[in-house]
Amino acid sequence: MKIAACQMVSGPDVAANLATARRLLEDAARQGARLAALPEYFCLMGMHDSDKLALAEDDGAGPIQAMLATAARELGLWLIGGTLPIRSTTADRVRNSTLVFSPTGERVARYDKIHLFAFDNGRESYDEGRVLEAGSEPTRFDAGGVNVGLSVCYDLRFPELYRRYAGCDLLAVPAAFTYTTGQAHWELLLRARAVENQCYVIAPAQGGQHANGRRTWGHSMVIDPWGQVLAVQAEGEGVVMAELDPARLAQVRQQLPALGHRRLG
Repeated sequence: MKIAACQMVSGPDVAANLATARRLLEDAARQGARLAALPEYFCLMGMHDSDKLALAEDDGAGPIQAMLATAARELGLWLIGGTLPIRSTTADRVRNSTLVFSPTGERVARYDKIHLFAFDNGRESYDEGRVLEAGSEPTRFDAGGVNVGLSVCYDLRFPELYRRYAGCDLLAVPAAFTYTTGQAHWELLLRARAVENQCYVIAPAQGGQHANGRRTWGHSMVIDPWGQVLAVQAEGEGVVMAELDPARLAQVRQQLPALGHRRLG
């Protein structure tokens, strides 16, 4: 199965972001992708954190969800729809949700980001908990025989989540890593998750200078079960493609059966 990670530099114009996402998905489909993934916040990188509240959609209805379902159906893709804000039961919070659509346009999975990012080095300060409500449940789905575990961005720092996905063929990590933290830890953590779980990793990211002044790290990539980076895009919009090879997956697990040697947890 060919898989594609789409990198974006989203801004505050939702319509423009959706058009860019559709164009990148079309590019992925033309190159033969059967599964494609968009980055975290693909639909909006607002001027203020609270912009997410005004954009939030009810679960199962809204123009962003309609765009994802239509793209999946028309392009024949398993589509991991980055993240978008879904209304929660708390008026001043939303869920940062990954929605997955099948090639028929049917929604087959929803994952709400569990770990909420906070960072303050004296120059940059972030606190997702101001507007986001954390999820609580790991989510996996079957993409035509490929078992996929879902996560988002900051989740990457919590290996216990990925142990809940033991046996998955592919881990998805849509992200918007800051330039500072991404430069230090992005590739390191992605490769670690691939190696320790002996599976492929697809990591579509935001990558560039945004209208709100934020700079994201980018480096969208696909990694194999041995930790080898198969494809990467440093900055700017683009699509990176790689082959998910079941034979390679089986080879790694047969030669080094580490998953069967676990003693804790």
